[in-house]
Amino acid sequence: MTETFDAVDIIRTKRDKGTLSPEQIAWTIDAYTRGAIADEQMSALNMAILLNGMDREEISHWTTAMIASGERMDFASLGKATADKHSTGGVGDKITLPLAPLVAVFGVAVPQLSGRGLGHTGGTLDKLESIPGWRALLTNDEMLKQLADVGAVICAAGSGLAPADKKLYALRDVTGTVEAIPLIASSIMSKKIAEGTGALVLDVKVGSGAFMKDDRNARELAETMVALGKDAGVNTVALLTDMSTPLGLTAGNAIEVEESVEVLAGGGPEDVVELTVKLAEEMLQAAGVADADPAAALRDGRAMDVWKSMISAQGGDPDAPLPVARESEVVYAPADGVLVQLDALSVGVAAWRLGAGRARKEDAVQAGAGVRMHAKPGATVRAGEPLMTLLTDTPERFDRAKEALRDAVVIAPEGSRPGRLLIIDRIA
Repeated sequence: MTETFDAVDIIRTKRDKGTLSPEQIAWTIDAYTRGAIADEQMSALNMAILLNGMDREEISHWTTAMIASGERMDFASLGKATADKHSTGGVGDKITLPLAPLVAVFGVAVPQLSGRGLGHTGGTLDKLESIPGWRALLTNDEMLKQLADVGAVICAAGSGLAPADKKLYALRDVTGTVEAIPLIASSIMSKKIAEGTGALVLDVKVGSGAFMKDDRNARELAETMVALGKDAGVNTVALLTDMSTPLGLTAGNAIEVEESVEVLAGGGPEDVVELTVKLAEEMLQAAGVADADPAAALRDGRAMDVWKSMISAQGGDPDAPLPVARESEVVYAPADGVLVQLDALSVGVAAWRLGAGRARKEDAVQAGAGVRMHAKPGATVRAGEPLMTLLTDTPERFDRAKEALRDAVVIAPEGSRPGRLLIIDRIA
């Protein structure tokens, strides 16, 4: 067939800081998806976008073209509002697990399409797959039935949603262009818009353990994604949240499920509870539900009831014992004082090296591996007290994990008060 445009002309346009037309963008995504644009050409275009950016209209058209590459889901038949949450990823970020059933308590359907971990950031599906019998892959019909019957589903995105994104993401991963904000925003939002949710709350992480290390870039990403959602008719809001310290007291798979169940039972770490409740309030507000009290639904067991139904509906046994790592090693406090820093990236890398994460998409993960933290910033510690317990099935991994933690901890004289603002800002 005769192609409408020439890939080299499009590359030159972005190289020279020009603007691509809607027609050029639609052709580019379609041509790359069907193989008419070669990987090396799309790599050059991605790098030009990374270096020179895109304006809001270009990003919107790029996202629309990504959505058009596949199917769109429709939840109108449910007869109730839908809301979803997307996190840009962090360390100990198990919030989706208690959040989805909590929001469903109030009659809002939660179609939570989630992913797997890569590198130091954990993946929701990896965590849930540590539950015996639980399965991530559902058909669209199974997903709809579960939303109708239970009100919440956490599962893998089907291959039919924004297939252009899957191909583009793999290319960005190996060409140093993952960090391009227009490409991050369109990657996330094309899947979320194609998923068909009516309301979307974005949890954009900031800090050492986050994808975005500084406030300025995180804010730009959040504002771009909120605009894309609104352009597509999805009620979208973003929270900027801190990821300089891990969330909760666990980073791993089974141990994060265990902590999530503690939250659903009305306990759990304060920061996990705070963020879960705040995101639930935002999702319910965006879905048009007023006067809901998510904190009460955690305390009185209603969210736990939905959790058990949700896990059971996907073949899991919510009461089965979770996998436990065969080996453990303790990291001790080096001095007396106040713990003022527990670096999220260092803890995430340690958990990854212990076997909780993967270096490549095809790698297996250990369900029981990870890091248990016994103190968080603000705690008074004594030299020789346990600070962290490292968990793995393969003890030869301990040395490299401890290496990652060498500069993770800062202990200051007693009386020091480290400040942490968990929720930094709201962008709507």
